[in-house]
Formats: sequence, structure tokens, C-alpha cells
Amino acid sequence: MRRSGQQKRPDSPARESRVEGPRTKFAVDAMHGSLARKLRAIGFDSTYYGRGEDSGIIELAAKGGRVILSSDRSLVTRASSCGLPAILLRGRSDGSRIREISLGAAKLGILLNRGGSLCSLCGGELETLSRAGVSGLVPPSVEHHHRLFFRCTSCGHLYWHGGHWKKLRSLTRQLGEKRIASFS
Repeated sequence: MRRSGQQKRPDSPARESRVEGPRTKFAVDAMHGSLARKLRAIGFDSTYYGRGEDSGIIELAAKGGRVILSSDRSLVTRASSCGLPAILLRGRSDGSRIREISLGAAKLGILLNRGGSLCSLCGGELETLSRAGVSGLVPPSVEHHHRLFFRCTSCGHLYWHGGHWKKLRSLTRQLGEKRIASFS
């Protein structure tokens, strides 16, 4: 909420991304498995390409309409020469890489559009469960301290707002957004 007399800030590309539309899709190279999991958790469709030649991730990106994320300068150059969007990641932390994704997307004219959180392991959709729905499936202390839980509809993995949650919210703020849709 703005205070009286304050100017409205122009929206950043990340803020504009809350419009309806398909999620931004990424093809994340083998050096960034942790980043791929975090991107899924904050709502981006992120496929981790862990093995194979550069031509494989280029083919994956071309067929799936994905933006390549890599620290390999030659891969980014090769993808760009094929007309594919690719962002070079030079940061050492996932937070700095998220900022590079935001800046790189803006330079390429890509609107970062994310949906609700996805399973960080497989990218499946998450469904909301109550305490009763996880009774006996999580440690008693976790069940006692949390009211909402989330289960992947594909692999069944369970999530809740634990300590890792604050780190994910911080990464989301790197994109200029205030919340993560499914876990809010």
C-alpha cells in the first residue's frame, strides 16, 4: 500500500510476470542442480539436464521452448547463435544467479512468469493437505508445529513451511516478487 503523496514505482519485469500466461521454462545445465530445484520451488518449470553433450540441452530447449541457464560460456554462445535464449550465470550463490536470471531475462525481453510452487524434486504440481492428511507421514514435532502441508501429485514428496522456506522467500524477492503462490 502506498502512502499519500508517494509515487507509484514502475513495475519491474518480474513484477509484470504475475499476469496470466504460461510459466517461463528453463533448461538448467549440469552445473546448477541446486538452482533447478529452487527454481521449481518458487514456481518455474525447470528441467535439469545433468548428463550429455551440449547439443542435448540445446535440443531440449528448442523443442520445449526453454531458456538455457548455464555457466558455460561456449554453450550460451552456441545456443544464442541457434536463436535460442540463453543466460550466462557467473554468480557463485543461487541468490546471485537468480539476480542474473532476472537481469538476463530483461535484456532478452523475456517476461519471467511463474506459477505456484512445484515439487523441487520432480517438478510435479503440489496439492494442499491438512494435519490430518499427513498424520503418521511426518515426524510428530513437524505435524504439531505446522498446519498446512503440501504433497507432490507426481512423486508424493511432502513439504511444509520449515526453515528452508525463509531462504526460498528471499530468492523470490531477488526477482522483485513478494510471495510464492502455492505456499502463501
